[in-house]
Amino acid sequence: MTRKPGRFITFEGGEGTGKSTQARLLSKALEARGIACVVTREPGGSPGAEEIRNLLVKGEPGRWDVLPETLMLYAARADHLERTIKPALAEGRWVISDRFSDSSYAYQGAGRGLNRETVRRIEAIAIGDFKPDLTLVLDLPTDTGLRRTKTRGSGDTRFEQFDAPFHERMRKAFLDIARRAADRCVVIDAGKNEAEVAEAVLAAVVKRFSLKKKA
Repeated sequence: MTRKPGRFITFEGGEGTGKSTQARLLSKALEARGIACVVTREPGGSPGAEEIRNLLVKGEPGRWDVLPETLMLYAARADHLERTIKPALAEGRWVISDRFSDSSYAYQGAGRGLNRETVRRIEAIAIGDFKPDLTLVLDLPTDTGLRRTKTRGSGDTRFEQFDAPFHERMRKAFLDIARRAADRCVVIDAGKNEAEVAEAVLAAVVKRFSLKKKA
């Protein structure tokens, strides 16, 4: 019997929108429906990519110029894709990732000013035309998200230290991406409480993949 391939779902959005929490909650909800899941993250998600992550998310905001930063991100993404995402999908598992390539267009593109075409060319070399089956964009006012980051104590603070205009440009970029790729993206109001956001996320997934309602 041919194994049915898995699905690839990504969470995108600015800092403090609750992506990692909602990824875990979605995995739990899908597992309850008998769907095997892998929860992962970017930058990171494979041993090599996690090593690159340490270079990217720690230190001062100006530690890297935008081009080498983008190249490192796509090096990590290529490793993540080949060593974690594709093997899991081939085994029929659903992969849920906290960030993927949309983040590079928002952070390094809109946020740091790298030309969109440059990002696209790097992406084409690193991962080809690989795209998620569904992207859930968690949207939240910039100031609210940044306040949330101050209370979580993750230690991964480099991007959080960029100024407010950077984060506002990034938020607008994610919403623009959602408009450009409306067939793939769903915007979720992340300002509601955790349970309400999780409910909206699951509803979007159930609708997109025509899942049966849980008995």
